[in-house]
Parts: sequence; C-alpha cells; structure tokens
Amino acid sequence: MADTTDNTATGTVTSTPRKSSWKYIGPGIVVAATGVGAGDLVATLIAGSNFGYTLLWAAIIGCLVKISLAEAAGRWHLSTGRTLFDGWASLGRWTTWFFAVYVVIWGFVYGAAAMSSSALPLQALFPDVMDLKWWGIACGLVGLVFVWFNKYAVFEKVMTVLVGVMFVVTVYLAIRVTPNLGDAFAGLLPVLPDEKDSILNTLGLIGGVGGTITLAAYGYWVNAKGWTNTGWMKVMRLDNRVAYATTGIFVVAMLFVGAELLHSANVAIASGDKGLIQLSDILEDKYGTATAKFFLIGFFATSFTSLIGVWHGVSLMFADFVERYRSRETAAGGEEIASGERERSWPFRAYLLWLTFPPMILLFEGQPFRLIIIYGVLGAAFLPFLAGTLIWLLNTSRTPSQWRNGPLSNAMLAIAGLLFLVLCVKQIWDQPWAEFF
Repeated sequence: MADTTDNTATGTVTSTPRKSSWKYIGPGIVVAATGVGAGDLVATLIAGSNFGYTLLWAAIIGCLVKISLAEAAGRWHLSTGRTLFDGWASLGRWTTWFFAVYVVIWGFVYGAAAMSSSALPLQALFPDVMDLKWWGIACGLVGLVFVWFNKYAVFEKVMTVLVGVMFVVTVYLAIRVTPNLGDAFAGLLPVLPDEKDSILNTLGLIGGVGGTITLAAYGYWVNAKGWTNTGWMKVMRLDNRVAYATTGIFVVAMLFVGAELLHSANVAIASGDKGLIQLSDILEDKYGTATAKFFLIGFFATSFTSLIGVWHGVSLMFADFVERYRSRETAAGGEEIASGERERSWPFRAYLLWLTFPPMILLFEGQPFRLIIIYGVLGAAFLPFLAGTLIWLLNTSRTPSQWRNGPLSNAMLAIAGLLFLVLCVKQIWDQPWAEFF
C-alpha cells in the first residue's frame, strides 16, 4: 500500500499509512498541551516541595493511566467510525443529561479560570499595562478569534509551537536547579511518604497529571486530523504515547524544580496559579531576572495552550452533542457532519461564545460559591464516568471484536476508574455542603 499524507485542512485522507511514523504526530501534541495546565504544574511543584523526589513514581503512573484513557477514546473513534458522544448516547439518556449539565457549568467556570491563568504571567511581565481582569478578557477574546477563524491544521501548528516553548522552559529549569539524579532514581520506587494523608496526596498527584475532559476530546482531534479508520490505529497509538511522554517530561521537570528549589530550602508556595508567580519571584532572587521572565513566558504558553485547546476541543464535543440530540429528537438520523464542517457549525461557535463571554462576569464579580461546589463535584465525577463508559463501550458488540479491550486495556481502565472514583468521593466529601444549603 502506498504511503499517504493526511489533509488536516479538509479533514480527509487519501489513503491509510503504510506504517506508523513520527511525521504524522499531531493530536497527541494537542492533547498534551491542553491537558497540562498551570494547575498541574503547581500541583507537581508542591509535591516536589513537600516530598522531594519520593512521589516521582506517582507522576509517571499518572501518565500511564492517562495513556490508557486517551488510547481507548481514540480506538473507539477509529474502530467504529462513530464519535464518543454517539457511543455515550447508545448507553442511555442518563449520559446525555450528565454531559449536558457538566458541559454547561464546567464551561462557565473553566472559561474564567483559563482566562485568569493566562492573564497572570502577562500581568507579571507587563505590570503597568493593564489590570489582571483586562488581561484575562484579552486572552479570552484572542482565543475566541483564533479558534473561530482557523481550522484544525493551523490550530495544531500553533499548539506545537507553544508546546515547544513549554518544553524548552521546563527542561531548562530542571537542568538549572541541578537535580540530584541519585535521589531522582530512588523516587522511581513506589514508596509512600510518612506524612498524614500521604495516600490521598499520592492518588491526587496520579489523577492530576494531564487533563480531564481533554482526554475525551482526543478522539475528536484524531478525526479532525483526518484519521478516520483502523488503518490509522498504529499511528494513533504512537501519537498517544508521544503525548504522554511529553506530559511526563513536563511534570518530572517541575517535580525536579520543586524538589531542588523549594524542598531543599523548605520554601512553600500557594496552591493554584498564583503559586507560579511566587516561583517566578524565587527564580529571580536565585538566578536573575532573565530566568524569571523566561519562566513567565513558559507559564503563559502552558496556560494559553490549555485555553485554546479547550476552546477548540470541547466545542467540537459540544457540536457533536447537539448534532446527536437533534438527530434523535427529529428521528432524522441524517448524515454525520464531517469534522471540518463541525468547526464551522453554529453549535461549535455557540459554545465558543459560552466559554468566552459569560465567564467574564466572574472576572469582575468573583466566583459564586454554590456554582464552584457543583463545578468541583461534576469535574471530579467526569473521569470515573469516562473510564466506566469506555470499559462498557469497548467490551461489547458496539465495538468490532478485533478492537475490543484486551486484558491490559481492561486492567488499566479499571485502575483508572477506581482511582478517579476514590478522588471523586474525596472531592464530594470535602465540599462544605452545610454552607451550600
């Protein structure tokens, strides 16, 4: 069979590839860039500052768990020719209700969080230009315009450039702090810290590496790339491994920084995105202004890739959700919308607007308490939902027998489901429900 080139501008391919090749890599870079946000880097930094290299193994396991989830989502799309939401809809109406509530509330709160996260490094780099909330609004509008007017091909290229910036900055910092390689290798042994709640902290680090709903979006990016059948399966799997190898490098590098720069000096930083601003100040004191500014550029690349990645990927999912719902309600069944057309559809653009404009209210008014609790619970419940439904879909007649789960896939998805279920229960338990009512 002849080799092939995929046409990401039109979402079509001329044939299937002769073999997997690095030249096809793309959606994996996108999912890695989107999944690793500022919050992930802070969580890894704090793990390094609290426990040194002890939980290095947990960060790596987190990447392996997410590989299994993203691979399963991509395998569903390629083996069935159906989207993930189409699969969910086949499991019953409850999936529609869960996703509808989730995507509306999650998008409203996440939009504000993504804009604020992207604004923080810009305000630190240019403190006299404008206020934080106006930087946030500017980031949201730039993301909106970029995704609105560009299809997947351009989107992927920009994400690749920003991932390159992230990669250079994080690896540079890891080398700059001069990691203790002996201690780092010792951190590969699965040992729990002696501190209180160490098991939950470890599970949190494993579960927090590399994305939530973006894992479900991976299959949509695979289709947008022009990979639409099982001939692309080996390419998709290579692409997915590259995604989480890249993610692993990011989180290991930041754990090195936390272990060497913060743990050794007994320095604590705040959770959340502001912890990275604190890290910038620490880097400036220790290594100079140039290193601090270089880090802030990497911080912006990390936050902005998450913003435009969600603006694009989750809007694709929402467009598919609306398409399936309308087809079912009208009993029309019609033809499936091609990925390139979906990027121009009104549901895609409506969700883009939802992610951008209503969340701006939260930049001015603060985040409403009850909404944040619901957001936290729904967010914690999504990954158990994803893992459980993928096990269901990929072990039944909905998937061609050749591409159903094997023992390893089932084991990894089951581990992921149990892990995220524990974290979900903890998240629900920790919510201040008395104040909610």
